[in-house]
Amino acid sequence: MSKTDEKYLTDVLYSQSLDDDSQEMEDLRHQRDAVEAILKQGFPTATIRYGGSKAKGTLIKEAYDLDLVCYFPHNETAAGATLKDLYQNVSKRLSEKYLTDPKTSAIRLLSAEAKTKETYTHIDVVPGRYTDSTNSDCYLYQNGGDKERLKTNLDTHITHIRDSGVTDALKLLKLWRVLNGLDVKQFAFELLGVEVLKDKKNATLADQLDHFFDTVSQSDNPIKIEDPANPTGNDLMPILASAWPSLQKVANQTLETIQNSGLDSVYGDTGATEDSSTVEQLSAAIHIAKQHQPTKPWSA
Repeated sequence: MSKTDEKYLTDVLYSQSLDDDSQEMEDLRHQRDAVEAILKQGFPTATIRYGGSKAKGTLIKEAYDLDLVCYFPHNETAAGATLKDLYQNVSKRLSEKYLTDPKTSAIRLLSAEAKTKETYTHIDVVPGRYTDSTNSDCYLYQNGGDKERLKTNLDTHITHIRDSGVTDALKLLKLWRVLNGLDVKQFAFELLGVEVLKDKKNATLADQLDHFFDTVSQSDNPIKIEDPANPTGNDLMPILASAWPSLQKVANQTLETIQNSGLDSVYGDTGATEDSSTVEQLSAAIHIAKQHQPTKPWSA
């Protein structure tokens, strides 16, 4: 692909960035502080930490989140004797100010305020209990899962994605997933991107995308991924398998679109790749494209 393609993709990334002084980030910090205060007041012995796309370096304007993990000491039962108790008690506490939407391991927070009622706050709270006194590995409750608990490690997840060497490509692929309304959990999708691009770290963004779309479109079976924090205890392949037909189909369609119409037909056509207003045009074009797609922001 050409230098023009590379500049275009760089502009797309820039249009999807959120500055620390942006209104979105200010709102996110406000919500974070409010949620953290509720958790600390209700559960003074809990450890509050941050995860999500901001921590992993995959934040984009169209789909961003902040995971607040609320981890309890391994030998404490005051907040709940079981993982299910912890999950329910944290959810009950948060419901005093927010509408709560239970997910598999997380509690999604929706606004309860009249003007913004039921809109996503971009914050998920993940209750858990450390496995031992090292405060490293953690057990999470699996709401509605086949087994009640899952062993994981926040630091391992963050490091694996953040230090993958392909976070810019992952952000572009995340935007592609959102624009096409692909229903696949973001963490599994990120792991897929890291696996497919592991030998393409030094390639251009355009070549990385081309390699990803080509590899997925040519793979009749889902490409194997593993949870880096728990490769034998957390099988992510069913998640990927259920989404694979759609991923493969859209990847193939995307390759055809790029060949026939160029990358700007995938991410938004500004018609002015050298103009000073490119970034603003891209932001508008991407937003319009998203509005016309069956997106599922709750799967970000």
